[in-house]
Amino acid sequence: MTRPPTVAQRRLIEAADPVTGRLRATRTQLDALVRRGLAFRHPRPPHDHFLTPAGHRTREAEPRSQETAGGPAPAGGFAARVGGEEDAPRSGPARLREVRGAWQGLLELRRMTSPDGATDRPCGWERTHLVRAAALALEAAGHRPADPDGDGYRVRATPQPEAVAVYAPDEPALAACTATLERAGWQAGAYTEPRTGVRYLLASPRRA
Repeated sequence: MTRPPTVAQRRLIEAADPVTGRLRATRTQLDALVRRGLAFRHPRPPHDHFLTPAGHRTREAEPRSQETAGGPAPAGGFAARVGGEEDAPRSGPARLREVRGAWQGLLELRRMTSPDGATDRPCGWERTHLVRAAALALEAAGHRPADPDGDGYRVRATPQPEAVAVYAPDEPALAACTATLERAGWQAGAYTEPRTGVRYLLASPRRA
């Protein structure tokens, strides 16, 4: 059985970039994480170190329940707005820069983890963070997340594997969300809830 990371290693893992998993530590510390299978050294210059899928799972072992429910990321990390949050970050130039930076970081993560360096398909991180990944694609494209009582998109987890539900205030907004997600490498189709008649998207990361 693999030994759990030490307290110091846990701190390094938790301090990794919330989107790309990039690590900052001494060479000795990074080598120790690599030996445990929690990090890898990228083969391309500048040969930075990043969390492996096992490293990401280690970091999120405790806060994972919030992600499943579509809730916020752990304190201190960037979180795309999923819509309807009571304490959502305010819109403005600073938020716009954060979102754009997170999206560019995600594209770089796709490039680094794809065998052919492609950025048009979701990566492993997105497949384990469906709600946040879909919300980031929408927010980065300029869609407005819903306020607690207002219009805008809402992204929610579903019982289906690798699928999220996206709600929008009307059909044009739903169509716009569909186009954005498809450009971002997702498959999306419109459905109607049988009991309520509410229209929504069922979206999942494209594999090829």
